[in-house]
Amino acid sequence: MRSVFYLDIDPIIFEIGPLVVGWYGLMVALAVITVVAWVIWQNSQRRIISYDAVFMAAVVGIPSGIFFSKILHVISAWSYYVEHPAQIFSQQGLTIWGAVLGAALGIWIYSKVSRKFRFPLFGDLIAPGIILSQAIGRVGCTIAGCCYGIESRSPIAVIYNHPESFAPNGIPVLPTQVFEIIYNLIIFIVLVCLRGRFTKEGTIFYLYLFLYAAWRFGSDFLREGSPLIFGLHDAQVIGLVVMLVTLPLIVYKNGWVKRSAGPSPDSAN
Repeated sequence: MRSVFYLDIDPIIFEIGPLVVGWYGLMVALAVITVVAWVIWQNSQRRIISYDAVFMAAVVGIPSGIFFSKILHVISAWSYYVEHPAQIFSQQGLTIWGAVLGAALGIWIYSKVSRKFRFPLFGDLIAPGIILSQAIGRVGCTIAGCCYGIESRSPIAVIYNHPESFAPNGIPVLPTQVFEIIYNLIIFIVLVCLRGRFTKEGTIFYLYLFLYAAWRFGSDFLREGSPLIFGLHDAQVIGLVVMLVTLPLIVYKNGWVKRSAGPSPDSAN
């Protein structure tokens, strides 16, 4: 069945000398602004962290997220970067998992060193903003053509026609970026609605990680990529590990399993 969706948008918005501004970079910048604005707005209502701590968390989290995002991508595509080392410093090739886990690690370390806020509570505050920013970032992926799905004859498939697109030209592929935008917006609503429903700090943040990990594990079966192990992409392997870590944490922290009590004194022989 023929696709009715065509994209012929130049991934580059404009160029001024060495400065190249693309849709992907613009949306990543908007995503970062979104998550920072979300934290400031939510913190103004609940005031769980000082504004200087919010600023320092951004100063630490943004570069650590970008660094780990790039490192993870370079590792996963090492054969390419060995032949094109200059591309390591390009704005392309950022991974979601590297950004999220790298930023979380940087902010966690800062929280431990500064002792100005509790990371689990901050994680609950920022989690909806993160998934919302990811939806914005995927808009850039959709326009640029990166992170595209497998070839498909589905009526919802997309055909990229611009020669600078990262997706193969003239071949109908599944718009997995759009699927993720919709999913992320749904999870954003879910997380916002669940705030205040859990007494244990960190639950919303762990739930965000689990829900996104579950999505990436499943959706990557519909995406192009190089298998890392057992036919799974690197994002699927990371997602599986994240699920195996966060689900027990959610269950344990909220007391959803009965802790076995020791034998009563009367039961001793």
